[in-house]
Amino acid sequence: MLYSKLFPKPQKQGKEYDSVNATYLQNGGFIHQTMAGVYSYLPLGMRVLTKIEQIVRTEMDKIGQEVLMPSIVPTKLWEDTKRLEVVDVLFKVTGANKVSRERNDAEYILNPTHEEVVTPLAKLFTSSYKELPFAVYQIQTKFRNEPRAKSGILRGREFRMKDLYSFHASEEDLLDYYDKVAKPAYVEVFKKLGLGDSTVIALASGGDFTEKYSHEFQTLCESGEDTLYYDKKEKTYYNKEVVKDPDSDKYEIVKGAEVGNIFPLNTKFSVALDFTYTDENGERKPIYMGCYGIGTSRVMGVLVEMFHDEHGIIWPMQVAPYHVHLVALDMTDAKIKEKAFTLYHQLQKEGIEVLFDEREDVRPGAKFADADLIGIPVRLVISKRTEDKIEWKKRDEKESEVLTSDEVLARIHMLLKTG
Repeated sequence: MLYSKLFPKPQKQGKEYDSVNATYLQNGGFIHQTMAGVYSYLPLGMRVLTKIEQIVRTEMDKIGQEVLMPSIVPTKLWEDTKRLEVVDVLFKVTGANKVSRERNDAEYILNPTHEEVVTPLAKLFTSSYKELPFAVYQIQTKFRNEPRAKSGILRGREFRMKDLYSFHASEEDLLDYYDKVAKPAYVEVFKKLGLGDSTVIALASGGDFTEKYSHEFQTLCESGEDTLYYDKKEKTYYNKEVVKDPDSDKYEIVKGAEVGNIFPLNTKFSVALDFTYTDENGERKPIYMGCYGIGTSRVMGVLVEMFHDEHGIIWPMQVAPYHVHLVALDMTDAKIKEKAFTLYHQLQKEGIEVLFDEREDVRPGAKFADADLIGIPVRLVISKRTEDKIEWKKRDEKESEVLTSDEVLARIHMLLKTG
């Protein structure tokens, strides 16, 4: 990608917002705020979000099948589960049209979650124990009428989420699958996203789904909105809401940003919607269910909160918008220009994603500042000073080196293998 064609260009002297991710993602040209809690994902942001979701998809394909369910549904689905007036973040919309003579005045729900959709859908195609267990998932846009949307894409009114739902003949089978989702599936997801070392499993309320705990995946982060209590003796994290004696000295208090959660739904939705199966003895029994979420757009914000410095973002290689940021100086020199474009095409030929700053009328300092703000893992510089070699600098390191093109390519391929 040629930098001169990039839409939009970063704004080094941009605004400062209420969080690190909001500031760097907007000034860096990754997202744009349409209104509070609602963002457009620009080309750089889409590249990051797509990579995050592909990592999630790869692991989910090992334990479920992908589907895509509607965002907008009739209110009856929520009335059937008696959650229409219980869930306080629902967006309700009507189809009234003052322009057209044909008006549809029905009320609809913009889904914040999809139990009301997936349960009757699964019911249509499941009747026997022989069809159990199974699981389906989707990666889709969700809507929550948050009273105070804040912290950039950490708490939005419109956001991306992976939600998986599993269906079982017994509680025992549900809990066995539930454990497999937690470990290894979710653990592997966050490891591959670059958050494995800092993400923990915290016990949380089961809500009205179960008397047992649900489990949250929390990335330990000073800017996180959740308060976690770490029992040093049991080596267990608890969400603040389930700690009975928060003043006890047994706990270490830390901050976390929730990136995922899993719930054993048991028979709450199957009973409400009369979703049963016939067992091997011919008896009708309720289906046991579980749900498992990962906030993919939220993960993007958490990555920025975790990996940045005073100059900008520091993306992990596996989710970075590009692998390499190639900066060419002295582009009015014909030899430098030819060398830079030759390297650019060579990188592309070898499958290395590269953003090439080929602008001739921009000072070196401005080019380097843009590179730091965007946060691509490797910066390569070609100039008169480097002569027939290339300056190599990793975004998370201060020192640079001068290498041959063969050495540069070998290092990049090694980084792509190891992350």
